[in-house]
Order: sequence, then C-alpha cells, then structure tokens
Amino acid sequence: MEDNNTVQFSLGTDREKAIQDVIREVNAALLEKGYNPINQLLGYIMSGDPTYITSHNNARALIRRVERDELIEECIKAYLKSIGV
Repeated sequence: MEDNNTVQFSLGTDREKAIQDVIREVNAALLEKGYNPINQLLGYIMSGDPTYITSHNNARALIRRVERDELIEECIKAYLKSIGV
C-alpha cells in the first residue's frame, strides 16, 4: 500500500532555537562579567567586532557561530511577539 501523506519538517525552527540559545548564553556571560548585554550586543551587531563580546564561558566563540543578520532577525521577532504583533 502506498502512503501519499506528505511529511513536512522545518530546519528553520531548529536554527531559531540554536540562535536563541546562543543569545541566552552570551547574555549570561556578559552579565556574569558585569557588562551591559544590550550595549555589548549592539556594539557587536553594528561593528562586527567580536571584542564587544567577552570570551568568558566561550561567549565570543558562540556569538561568532551566528550571522549578525540572524541575530537582528531573532531580536525583531522576539520584540514583535512581545508586543502582540
């Protein structure tokens, strides 16, 4: 018997979760070192300079696994979700 059901999967949601996990871990590392995560992440996103991110807990290596446009996209999605859009 032939199964005509289409199986659909999305790698996008896995990638989104991975990006969110990176942001959480980097945020925690920045807080642990006494930095303002918003200022530091913004500096990194705007300049591309990884020295805005501490190397504490491997945060700098983690953030570099994610493209800056992906970081911006996740932040905008989270913001829009938070305001009910």
